[in-house]
Amino acid sequence: MKKALLVLSLTFLSFSSLFGQEWLTDFEKAKEIANAEAKPIILVFQGSDWCAPCIKLDHEVWSTDTFKKYAAKHYVMLQADFPRKKKNALSEKQTMANANLAERYNKRGVFPFVVVLNNMGAVLGETSYKKMTPQSYIEELNAFLK
Repeated sequence: MKKALLVLSLTFLSFSSLFGQEWLTDFEKAKEIANAEAKPIILVFQGSDWCAPCIKLDHEVWSTDTFKKYAAKHYVMLQADFPRKKKNALSEKQTMANANLAERYNKRGVFPFVVVLNNMGAVLGETSYKKMTPQSYIEELNAFLK
């Protein structure tokens, strides 16, 4: 039984990594990967269960195949979520980590807020929700890299 669960879990992880956006939640891990792969970090502050523009940005950009394919090759994606519903509550450790990121990068408490960082964590640019195609949003993010 344990062996079957392990195989099923590994299969699911492999399958989801092919098609899903890999969102990191650990800033130090994101910087480590960004350094190793020479990629910028896209830090997204969102309220996944209450912020309508956040949900639109997820639906219109982050969840699209166009963005996911591009991001997998060009960005390290870091998410700082601030859910309000009890059923979506994060661990105390993750809540504190997100609060620390907000103190450093989102002092005004804007949602959604997208910060483009270099691999060391320095801010290259900032944006938010805009009604754009995924390709146009990619171009906006990439403009901060020049």
